[in-house]
Amino acid sequence: MKTNSIKLIALVIAFFGMTTFAAAQKSYTLDNKSTFSVAGTSTLHDWEMKSASGTGTASLNIANGKLTDIEALTVTLLAESIKSEKKSMDKVAYETLKTDKNKTIKYVLKSAEKVNDNTWELTGTYTIAGVSKIYKTSVKTTVTKDGLNLQGSNKITFTEFGMKSPTAMLGTIKTGQDLTLKFNLTFNL
Repeated sequence: MKTNSIKLIALVIAFFGMTTFAAAQKSYTLDNKSTFSVAGTSTLHDWEMKSASGTGTASLNIANGKLTDIEALTVTLLAESIKSEKKSMDKVAYETLKTDKNKTIKYVLKSAEKVNDNTWELTGTYTIAGVSKIYKTSVKTTVTKDGLNLQGSNKITFTEFGMKSPTAMLGTIKTGQDLTLKFNLTFNL
């Protein structure tokens, strides 16, 4: 009888311990002030395209003003929300991104590892132009009064995502192969 009572007490403690941990995880939503950009080079000039039209959610644990866990994080961006200062460049970019078939650019977190209080190493899948690739990303984290801000970047190439470097003016202007994806994301309760 005594053994059964001890097992029951241990089970109750384990259950409440898991419930407390699960309750600490909260769901956050991507704020509409979050920004995304892609930058590259060409034979004519450097260029950058920007968007502030992403959606996303994150399951985070913030305790005592510190980020202690990133359980889940997903961000989706309409591919044609990315804009430059020139409509002709936008058109070429959308053709390169194959937006007729691939309407979104997406990031899904696979794992997160804390480096220090303000830096995390995220491993996740980017899906661009219908091709998915896993990347590690070092992000700067800042706990805010309503949630969390994440800032970071990744270096990618067109070919990694099955895209051809765009050209213009009958091939006289060529885009460089390397791209930099940058993001400044704010997740709020």
